[in-house]
Amino acid sequence: MARFFDVHPVDPQPRAIGQAVQILRDGGLIAYPTDSCYALGAVMGNREALDRIRQIRHLDDKHHFTLVCREFAQLGQLVDMPNDVFRAIKAVTPGPYTFILPATREVPKRMLHPKKKTVGVRIPDHAVVRALLAELREPLLSSTLLLPDEEEPLTDGWEIKERLDHAVDAVIDAGECGSEPTTVIDFSSGVAEIARYGAGDPSRFE
Repeated sequence: MARFFDVHPVDPQPRAIGQAVQILRDGGLIAYPTDSCYALGAVMGNREALDRIRQIRHLDDKHHFTLVCREFAQLGQLVDMPNDVFRAIKAVTPGPYTFILPATREVPKRMLHPKKKTVGVRIPDHAVVRALLAELREPLLSSTLLLPDEEEPLTDGWEIKERLDHAVDAVIDAGECGSEPTTVIDFSSGVAEIARYGAGDPSRFE
């Protein structure tokens, strides 16, 4: 049965954030709000949580998981970025974008695209997830909370708890969340390619 945390969307209560982070450190899987939509999150090296996300979302091994970072210092440890790519990403972050880039050895192999050896990374602009990242002090393994055969992600914390009560360990509710996933920009070829249109304005990359 999942824990339920009702937090303020702009000024989340430190006690609730601390308890949610402890669940993550203990190997748990959480549902949490972002600047685009709800997502599933776990600590980066949690192999069991990775498998649980695959089961919940019915994902194959070619799915790009995302590492959610608090700042560029974290992001730079996880992916290789030429200077021009760094500048392009920095211009729109934090924000509702995911960037696909070649991964460094810091990223567990199970998270990588099996052929391209790439991974998604992003820096969100949402007080709750930024508070989680500040307390956790490491990136979050993350995936959009989009259930199989559904066109849009779940947007309501209580509905998420009702539907995933035995599939996740905690739900963080900060009020109504968006229903549009991030815009995904694929830099794996060295040139920006829009892999998915979403909440972020894609015009800079077209």
